[in-house]
Formats: sequence, structure tokens, C-alpha cells
Amino acid sequence: MPQYETVIGMEVHVELQTASKMFCRCPAHHFQVEANRHICPVCTAQPGALPVINGRAVELTAMTGIALNCAVQHRSVFARKNYTYPDLPKGYQISQYELPLCTAGWVEVEGKDIGIERVHLEEDTGKLVHQGASSLVDYNRAGVPLMEIVSDSSLRSAEEAYAYLWAIRQVVRYLGASSGDMEKGAMRCEANISVRPVGATTYGTKVEVKNLNSFRAVRNAIDYETGRQVKLLEEGGQVRQVTMGWDEEAGVTREQRSKETSEDYRYFPEPDLLPVVVDQTWTDRVQGMLPELPQAKAARFAARYGLSAQDIGVLVDDQEVAAYFEAAAAQADPKLVSNWVTVELFRRLKEDGVQMGAIKVQPQALAELIGLVKSGAINQPAAKEVFGVLWVEGGSPAQIVAARGLGQISDTGALGQAVSEALAASPDAVEKIRAGNDKAIKFLIGQVMKATRGKANPALVEELLRRQLVG
Repeated sequence: MPQYETVIGMEVHVELQTASKMFCRCPAHHFQVEANRHICPVCTAQPGALPVINGRAVELTAMTGIALNCAVQHRSVFARKNYTYPDLPKGYQISQYELPLCTAGWVEVEGKDIGIERVHLEEDTGKLVHQGASSLVDYNRAGVPLMEIVSDSSLRSAEEAYAYLWAIRQVVRYLGASSGDMEKGAMRCEANISVRPVGATTYGTKVEVKNLNSFRAVRNAIDYETGRQVKLLEEGGQVRQVTMGWDEEAGVTREQRSKETSEDYRYFPEPDLLPVVVDQTWTDRVQGMLPELPQAKAARFAARYGLSAQDIGVLVDDQEVAAYFEAAAAQADPKLVSNWVTVELFRRLKEDGVQMGAIKVQPQALAELIGLVKSGAINQPAAKEVFGVLWVEGGSPAQIVAARGLGQISDTGALGQAVSEALAASPDAVEKIRAGNDKAIKFLIGQVMKATRGKANPALVEELLRRQLVG
């Protein structure tokens, strides 16, 4: 039996965060909005209503294209993509086809360049709401600006596709172009999957898989569909060019319809819209709006802070987290800041469901807290207690330590007494240590910490224990 390789191309649809829809003044926000409240004659296709292009959507698409190393075309054209579906009020979708806004880019994914064929603009459809035997249509989403990012076929595994999608989401979030929230539908994708014998130069028959609304779904659907195609070929069958849907609950792909071609959509230039014409001055201005992008930030963090690749990946994934880290790292040891952010801060964010912008632990407060631990003013358990207070109330770590009496006990006289009492109360542990079982010293340290309500300096406690044990 031949060995097979997977060939994958991705189509990623990203809802843009604009104030209004793509071709009308209706609010673009549609999440948790009562059905059919953000609609007008344009986005519901009433006779005589004419579209007007949203300039901000063009800017955000060009920014994304530039961030993905694409060339911004000075002339692009909208077309009508004709198909009939209940949530498409016009009976066609306005989209860019032959002349997209951005072309021929790439994005680096795990050391490999994945080609971007095009980044273009279109409008989103409405949404069907199924209730029992009926289907209702909500047009709030109809006409929302939708950016489509089309990769080439250089992805070779579910893991690569997962990493590619993650990189795209990072970029659009950094640009403020989209929330990239797949669970809400702000970012959706389809995967075009085929298999071929290893070493073959011609492509196999591709199958499009839809309904991929999470990173987990992308990984699982590609793995399943790859296995399905390989099994079919090994049994002497042929792969048909169809559109499949991903059934998350069953964990399988299911055939939906035969795959459409561009001829099926009967594309032709949108007669109600002029071509989009931009000059180099406009493109240069848009390029100047780009922030530092994730990969550049990661490289800078590695050079400046000396952190592990894993920590850097976590820190730069979210722009607000990265900014918070840098603000604290300007005043404290970067590695210690990274530890606090990726462990304690992230744990609290997850448990409480809080966004970064709403937290009460200011970067300077975290830096101050780290300084108190490093100077020996408080120990690690006390630091976690202080962090808990900061999380709820905010404020100054030093003032919290003073108000709650959390200062570390480093007085040898006071600790010497507690050490003597621990040794006297635990003759078995003393005997084990003197017999060579050094692990028992941790038990004695714990007893002293308990007696001092966690305030003792652990390093000093161990030193005093060993002194008295020798004596």
C-alpha cells in the first residue's frame, strides 16, 4: 500500500469590527441583538436600494493584507456571486472575485511559509434560526463586512492547519480588525482537503469541509477526512469532489452537496459599485497604521527578555497581555513577571471569566509585589495572599502587607525558638535525618511554617534546623 500525504488549503472568513455594515449604515454588531433590528432597505435588498462601500472595511482588509505580506492592488472590483439561499436576501452576494484587494502574500507558521493567494472583501449572509419544523431568518448579520483569506495548498497536516489558523487570528486581533472569536462566528473557516501518494506531483480530488467553528473542530475534521479519503482509496474507491459538513457531536464529516465551481456562481461585475481605486500614498498611510505584529514582538521578547519560546508564545498571543507584561517587566525581573502572569494571573482570569482590561492588579503593583519577595520582605505564600487581595481590591502590595501583618519573619532569635520546639516535638523526624533521610527536613520546615502562620523565611528556617541538628 502506498503512503499518503495530505494537501490542505484554507479559506478563512473574518467578520470585520466596523461600526456599520459593508454597504449601508446599519450597525454591524449583531451578537445578542434581537432578530431583525439592525436592518434597512439596502441590507434586506428592497427594490431601488443602492449599496455604498464602507471605507473602514477597505482599510482593515488592506491592513490585514499588508500584515500577511500581500501586495495591495491599486484597482479592485466587486462582483455578484449568484446563488439562492434563504438567508441571502438579494439572491446574490457582493464579493470580490477576479480583482481582489490583496494578493500573493505569506505567513510564517512554525518555521514554514504558508502562501496567501488573496485577501478580499465581501458581505456576510443572514442567519437561519431553526425552531422545530420551521426555520426563521435573522437579517442582522446580512451585509456585515466579511474578509476572506485564502491560502495556497502548502499545508500538510491538521496540526499545521491549526497553527495557521491561530496565526491568522493573532494578526486580525492585533490589528483590531476582528475579535477572531470562532465560537461566536466572528471567524469561520473551510478546509479543502485531498490526499495523494507520497512523492506524487499531481493533486488528488479535493473535498471542502464546512462548519468548522472552533480550533478543535479544524484539527479533528481534517484528521477524520484525511483518514476517510485514504481508506476509500485503499479499498479501490474514488474520492468525489463534494462539500462535506463537520458533525461535531458524531465526530464525522457528512456529505452536503456536490461541489460548486466558479461557473455555478455566474460571477459578473457589480453594476451598482465603481471599482475601488487606491494610490500608493493611501497604501503607505494604511501601512503606517500597523502595530508591532505578533512574530516581530516574539522575536523582540526573545532578544530582550531571554524567556522560553513557550512563555513568549503565551505572552504575545494577546496584545493586552503582552503590554501588561512589558509594563511590569520594566520595573521587575522579566522572568519572574512572566511566571506570575502565565500562572497566577492566567488562573484568576480563567476562574473569574474576567477580561484583561478589567483587572485590578496593575502592572506596577505586580512589579512591587515581586520586589517584596525578592528582597525577603515577604515569602511566596504571603505573596500569593497579597495577590489575592490585589485581585479583589487593587491597591499597594506594601500597604496590604503592613495592614495584614504578612511581613516575613527573618529574626534568628524568634525563629530559633520555633525551630527548637519543632525538633523537640518530632524526634522521629530528627532520627530519620541523622540516619541519612534528608527528605524529613521538609516536614520540620513545614512544622515551623505552621507555627509561625506561614510568615517564617523558609531558607532561614532550613539553615537553623541544620545548625541545631548538627549541634
